[in-house]
Amino acid sequence: MDAHSEPAGRPAVPPSQIRGWRGTAACRVVGISYRQLDYWARTGLVEPSIRRASGSGSNRLYSFRDIIVLKVIKRLLDAGVSLQNIRKAVEALRSRGVKDLAEITLMSDGSTVYECRSAGEVIDLLRGGQGVFGIAVRTTVTEVMGRLATLPGEAPVKTPTRLHPPEQTQGHHTGAVPGRRRTAS
Repeated sequence: MDAHSEPAGRPAVPPSQIRGWRGTAACRVVGISYRQLDYWARTGLVEPSIRRASGSGSNRLYSFRDIIVLKVIKRLLDAGVSLQNIRKAVEALRSRGVKDLAEITLMSDGSTVYECRSAGEVIDLLRGGQGVFGIAVRTTVTEVMGRLATLPGEAPVKTPTRLHPPEQTQGHHTGAVPGRRRTAS
């Protein structure tokens, strides 16, 4: 899946509407160090979906959804969930669009992460004695939106293209506009 499409057959986002944030902005919103973000990208936990690093000095560009997933990972780590179990949870989150993510509550007993899509599922999990804490992803989405609103986002870099070289006649510009006839004065 690329940055221009939504998962699960949703319509593609026009390239003119794509907006991303550099790693430093993602770190600020999520509350992690750049070193931690770099490690997560290099190990494939969360790679930026808009622009990956392409050598020394290049900037990764993270989508809104990427930053939501990063924030969820940070909250799971803070709650004591192992990175191994977080990787399993991220696999399930990866295929979801932002709207789908906002409908999920993640529950965990500290070792296993459970996905709940309704209040009834949360209650059933708690009755079984398995849920210890929960992360309402909708709250995370709202928080990330608020934090990103204050930070500059950017569109992927487009390579400028030259449509037509200026018309030349013996090294001088003719002054004619291509496709138009000159009229006598």
